[in-house]
Amino acid sequence: MSEIRVRALPGIGEITEGTSLVDVIVDALERSGQNLIDGDVVVVTSKVVSKSEGRVVTFDGTDEAREQLIESESRRILRRRGPLRITETHHGFVNANAGIDLSNTAEGTAVLLPRDPDRSARRLRADLRRRLGVEVGVVITDTFGRAWRHGVVDVALGAAGVVSILDLRGTRDGNGRLLEVTEVALVDEIAAAANLVLAKSARTPVAILSGLDESYFGEGSVARDVVRPPSGDLFR
Repeated sequence: MSEIRVRALPGIGEITEGTSLVDVIVDALERSGQNLIDGDVVVVTSKVVSKSEGRVVTFDGTDEAREQLIESESRRILRRRGPLRITETHHGFVNANAGIDLSNTAEGTAVLLPRDPDRSARRLRADLRRRLGVEVGVVITDTFGRAWRHGVVDVALGAAGVVSILDLRGTRDGNGRLLEVTEVALVDEIAAAANLVLAKSARTPVAILSGLDESYFGEGSVARDVVRPPSGDLFR
């Protein structure tokens, strides 16, 4: 693999509960003159997945309501500082304020993370196969901060049809040295690359990534393969 291409899919309208994401994506492909081929990866932001699955709740903006919402979406509160909460969600994600999002949603509402992003990715992948007859990967993303670094990046919350972790242990580097610990979070790299073309102000929540090596495709799960359990974490 020497080249990949990432392109936004324009024409995705407002998503509400019950909206069929596969219908929206297929319609947007037809209107924009784009197409999907075997080996593409469809990258979808978690917000539109959540909206389609009815994960939008009433939120009055009060501190009390905010605290209750964070508590309900968290397995544990790891740290508190002012209004900020570093949480471990029921999925096992460690993030700020349980991933609750107040942007690009109607006044007086908040968007929660999908209940099972891996399952959502599998469903969308199967729907695309039925509608278009293509074998593609699907990655569902969200914006996370990172420990010890400023700034946010998009990471994968769910995946289907793409290997989540490239395990390079046992292979050798360019100098012939044996790699003993190297595992590459492929789905997070896909998420970060796609975010470069997904402008939040332009409401483009879907991207298509083409050109991945065929060895990168297979069965993967963010929950199973990427999320580090507390037993392997020095800080929990």
